[in-house]
This record gives sequence, structure tokens and C-alpha cells, in this order.
Amino acid sequence: MAIEGSTATASRRIRLGMVGGGRDAFIGGVHRIASRIDDRYELVAGAFSSTPEKSKASAADLGVSPDRAYGDYVEMAKREARLKNGIEAVAIVTPNHMHYPVAREFLKRGIHVICDKPLTSTLADARRLAKAAEASGALFVLTHNYTGYPMIRQARDMVAGGDLGKIRLVQVEYAQDWLTENLEVTGQKQAGWRTDPDRSGLGGSTGDIGTHAFNLASFVSGLKLEELCADLDAFVEGRRVDDNGHVLMRFEGGAKGMLWCSQVAPGNENALKLRVYGEKGGLEWAQEDPNYLWYTPLGQPKRLLTRNGAGATAAGQRVSRIPGGHPEGYLEGFANIYTEAAQAIRAMQAGQPIPPEVYFPGIEEGLAGVAFVAGCVDSSRRGASWVKFGSYLRR
Repeated sequence: MAIEGSTATASRRIRLGMVGGGRDAFIGGVHRIASRIDDRYELVAGAFSSTPEKSKASAADLGVSPDRAYGDYVEMAKREARLKNGIEAVAIVTPNHMHYPVAREFLKRGIHVICDKPLTSTLADARRLAKAAEASGALFVLTHNYTGYPMIRQARDMVAGGDLGKIRLVQVEYAQDWLTENLEVTGQKQAGWRTDPDRSGLGGSTGDIGTHAFNLASFVSGLKLEELCADLDAFVEGRRVDDNGHVLMRFEGGAKGMLWCSQVAPGNENALKLRVYGEKGGLEWAQEDPNYLWYTPLGQPKRLLTRNGAGATAAGQRVSRIPGGHPEGYLEGFANIYTEAAQAIRAMQAGQPIPPEVYFPGIEEGLAGVAFVAGCVDSSRRGASWVKFGSYLRR
């Protein structure tokens, strides 16, 4: 069943707060649009910037009441938890190093958290946040938005259903070109914090886009990573984090994988691509052409599967909104995560189990992503040696 606002399980919108996402912040706007596509949330409060003045200015831009605009996320968490009509969920759209302290304040007050990826900037913080989320009883959602694309849901469904047989190979790449030059020295805000290890974490391209690629490969294939071997580079002179990474992967059960992430590949805008091959066939998907999935049964011609065409599965169609031929993509993928989260929140509030078909990335996927970055950095520093992935997951 397609996700639409009219199918809401409750008539009242979820009261949403936001930390970060003020003026000139890209991802905050994406989260706000995504939260509203299916009319399940209402933004009512926020600490949109690190200063009260900037936060109130952003609140005015967004139509948030001045008395619900905060200059400090701790003040916001404390007051909103006391208010009769306080927020029910908070979206965290800050630089990576703030994810843990912000999420902790809201989780310990029972407020559901929807957090941008990666989970945190350090593995130690990721482990601490995992414990905080488990102790809180509140929902923790990580917006790996590509898991919300209909054809990715279909690909996962086909792999799980055995259409490809036992998986042997997984190849994923995520290439961009926007950091090919030393953009961070120009004062560009997005480049500035993403190339600063104090704010982004030790991983550059691995943390920013490599975590997306790793999450997507794991989500579709259903495989658990066992070992990895990484060769990371900072090609731009003076850059303190990697801007290109090549990673070999060994999965439990014998499957092998390769991951390439780069932000210095001229000609690539947002080229996320996934290929999965098994004993009986293969699948190919590209984010820049997201409504199509190529399926090749062994020994047969390649088949083009479309979002709402012949061969579409229920797994993909339930997160599809509009007729075939009309493109759905980035914003809708984010919206699917928000809407799945809304369904889970309403189920929890009603004392009911979360419907089994509802899916969103959570704390475990987040911890795995940060562990992946840590493993890649360690492996590369050791001369691209193999490291055991499980050792980074231990809490």
C-alpha cells in the first residue's frame, strides 16, 4: 500500500523539534521537507543555531513561535519535556560531533530521536549512544535515506526471497566531485565542517558518504561484515581527512565485497551505485536513476524492473506514492524514513507492537556505520591490513 497522508494512523500530527538546521544549513531543510511530505509532523520548537539570536531568527523564518526557539539544546530538552504540549520527537541535524550529546539529552527524557547520519563522530560516542538509546525506551531513528527508495526495498525483498540464490559478490560505490579542490579554505560552510576531524570524525569521505554505501550494501544483501581492508587517501594537499577510499570486504558465509567512496572524482555529482550477484542472478541499481532496477537471471536477458511496472513487488510499492513514470527519489526516500518513524511512534504511544512491515535504520545500523569508519581508518594506517569488524562493534 502506498504511503499517503490520508492513511495516517492518527489525525494529530507529531510535534517535532529540531536541533541545528538554521539559516544556510542544507540538511535541515531536507529533513523539514521530508517530515511534511506525508503530513505526519508539525515543527513546533527548535535550537536551530548555537546562539540564541541566530536560533530565534531561524525560528522566525520557519514560523516557529519565539517562546519555543532556544539557543541551547539542553534548555530545549528540559523545557520541552515539562510542557504539556512539548515535542514528541526531535530531529538532530547538527555536524557529527554534536549528535551524541544532543541525542543523549532528549533520550533520557523519553523523547524520540530522528538523527542524521553518521551516528556520531567517534566510536566511543557511538557505543555510549547505543547504551543511552537502549536505556531510554524511546525510539531512535537514523536517516540513511537510501534505504527508503522503493527499488532498494524491492532489491532487498528479492535477495531475501532467494531470487539471486546465495550471494557471492557485492559491489558498491559512491562518487562525488565537489571536494576536488580545497573548498574548505574558502569559508564554504559544508566543506568546512565535513573536512574538520574535530567535527566530522576521523573519516572524511568514508564517514560522509562511505557510511551510506556500506549501509546500502548491508541492507540489500542482508550480509554481515566479517573483515575489511581499506586504503584511504587525502589527495587534496593539506586536507586532514580522507577524500577517497577503496575497501575490500569479507562477509560471513564467504561472500566478498568492494566499496569505493570518493569526493574527488570529477564528473560525478551523487553517483551511488550498487551491484549484488548470487548463484542464480544479479541486481544493479543507480541512485541517479532510482526508479529502475536491473535484474539478470543467470543465462537470461537482462530485465528492467520499474517502480510501478510489471515485476514490482509489494515491498517497493508500499513506499511509493505516485504513478509509474513520475520520478521519486531523494526527498521521498527521506520522507519514507520519517513516515515509518511516525508509524512506529504512534504504535508505541498506543501500547501496540510496531507493524512488522515498518522499517527504518536505527541504533544498530548507526553503530555499524561508525565502526566501519573506525575499521577503515585503522586498516589504512596499518598499510591496508585486514581488520576484524566485530572488534569495533563491542560495547
